Amino acid sequence: MDAIRFHVEEIRFAERNVALRLPFRFGAATVTACPQVYVKARIRFADGRTAEGCAAEMMIPKWFDKNPALTNEQNFEQLRFALRDAREAYTAEPDAQTAWTHFASNYAALQSRARAKGLQPLVASYGPALIDRALLDALCLHSGTSFAVAMSANLCGLDIAGSGLVDDLAGFDMPAFLAKQSPRNSIAARHTVGLADAIDEYDASPDAPTDGLPTTLQAAVRRYGHTHFKLKLCGNTAQDIDRLQRIARVIDGQAQLVTLDGNEQYADADDFATFLDRMLSTPTLWKLAQKTVFVEQPIRRDAALQRDVSALGKRIPLLIDESDATLDAFVQARALGYTGVSSKSCKGFYKSVINAARCAQWNAELEKPRYFLSGEDLTMQAGIGVQQDLALVAWLGLSHVERNGHHYVNGLAAAPEAEQLALLRAHPGLYETSDGAVRLAIREGQLDLSSLNAEPGFATGKPGAGISWDAMRSVY
Repeated sequence: MDAIRFHVEEIRFAERNVALRLPFRFGAATVTACPQVYVKARIRFADGRTAEGCAAEMMIPKWFDKNPALTNEQNFEQLRFALRDAREAYTAEPDAQTAWTHFASNYAALQSRARAKGLQPLVASYGPALIDRALLDALCLHSGTSFAVAMSANLCGLDIAGSGLVDDLAGFDMPAFLAKQSPRNSIAARHTVGLADAIDEYDASPDAPTDGLPTTLQAAVRRYGHTHFKLKLCGNTAQDIDRLQRIARVIDGQAQLVTLDGNEQYADADDFATFLDRMLSTPTLWKLAQKTVFVEQPIRRDAALQRDVSALGKRIPLLIDESDATLDAFVQARALGYTGVSSKSCKGFYKSVINAARCAQWNAELEKPRYFLSGEDLTMQAGIGVQQDLALVAWLGLSHVERNGHHYVNGLAAAPEAEQLALLRAHPGLYETSDGAVRLAIREGQLDLSSLNAEPGFATGKPGAGISWDAMRSVY
């Protein structure tokens, strides 16, 4: 399948407010509500025909830029700037390009302009991350192919050799790597335990919602059958050890796999080593420690890539997330002893593919695989956002992915009923109707991805994907 060139004719944005049913605390931030942005893109081909595609993502405050002096609204405006700046760049391209070259030819300039405005690289990545998904959706719908088929056939024209962006993969056979990917039809939902989450009924808040949905970790395990867990750390060793012991009492008999997320809360490697010593020497955490496969971004981003952490990495694998801010960040991190990197849709799906290719290349040189990509979340919501992220990790062959939106948000309750029912009809295995709304269906800890792999588009199925555009606000 040849890569198709096209012009980007129009890109539009709309927002929908999403209220959380439970507060979600990660690091020093607690989120109770935020906007979800939707992107609609129209592309034009050489024969004059056009196609439309879409994407969606939450605008989480205090993650892309954790400066405490900024208000949530200022964080949202940073992301809106990134979206507008990317739109201006993509629609201004004078020549028709492949989906990949629309991204690659604008990457450096978008990062530079964001840096000149004092914005974090993660902020700069947000705009193209959404637009690239909408463009690929339009391209897949035009071609009548699913995301998995399109990616394996390199319909997007991913060409690392000609980009100048990924020199470390020079000589790597990217087309062969893409062609051998085969999407999974199910995946384990790795349940996030936020720092504000109640662990059991004795810990439950009297203000917890009475909407029929779980409000404690214990209740979530009972309802969804979770076997994979992601546990947030606060950076205070004594508090973290105490909380992990309480969590262990609930999940020890259920957990098959555990990851820990430091969310940049440890000042440096020495600070994190103190925590690790305590965790590994606490008898009541022995089972949990045996099932913990990695620790995500324990050290704050301004220090994480400043010194070698190989000694820590030999004790427990370390993964970068917030430090994975540029296309070359994983290469830098590897040299310092990190072995894992997150796949997160808000950072761009091309980055996930490139980092997966790096893992394949680096592991091919070893007797035992060491480097890995992990599917992570940013309170991804039911609907187009969840569908596209799941289609990506399914095609990459990941066996589990962090999912937390279903616990903190009341499914698709913020969307009109017609939109909810359209998604349910399109994905009867992925969604269910319960407790008054259409929501993600998690059965025995697993998500059914079969419909995502079968339909055309980037997990949308049709132009607009049933989204109620007229019910949203703030088109800009």
